Amino acid sequence: QVQLVESGGGLVQAGGSLRLSCASSGRTLSRMGWFRQAPGKEREFVAALTWSAPTTYYADSVKGRFTISKDNAKNAIYLQMNSLKPEDTAIYYCAASLSNTLLVRVVTTFEYWGQGTQVTVSS
Repeated sequence: QVQLVESGGGLVQAGGSLRLSCASSGRTLSRMGWFRQAPGKEREFVAALTWSAPTTYYADSVKGRFTISKDNAKNAIYLQMNSLKPEDTAIYYCAASLSNTLLVRVVTTFEYWGQGTQVTVSS
């Protein structure tokens, strides 16, 4: 079993920054990523990375503003969010998978999910 624990959400003004963390425990993972869900909207891909030969992937809406990274020793990933916009407001979820796939941005290819952390960006 894999457990994911997120932290780092909060309230920030537009243009500000936040850093989300996700610590994992349990089995060795192949992929980890971040998704977000705003009220009344579907959960959407934000960023992901493969664990062994780190390749990173980003949604077009966050490219150049967000950076996903990992810490092998801590089995953790991070999401550095800069130049935040009100439209970034959502619950952010950490996700993990035991396998790799070309469908790296697809919600259903991740087996494990964290509890979510709220990010609110005020205008």
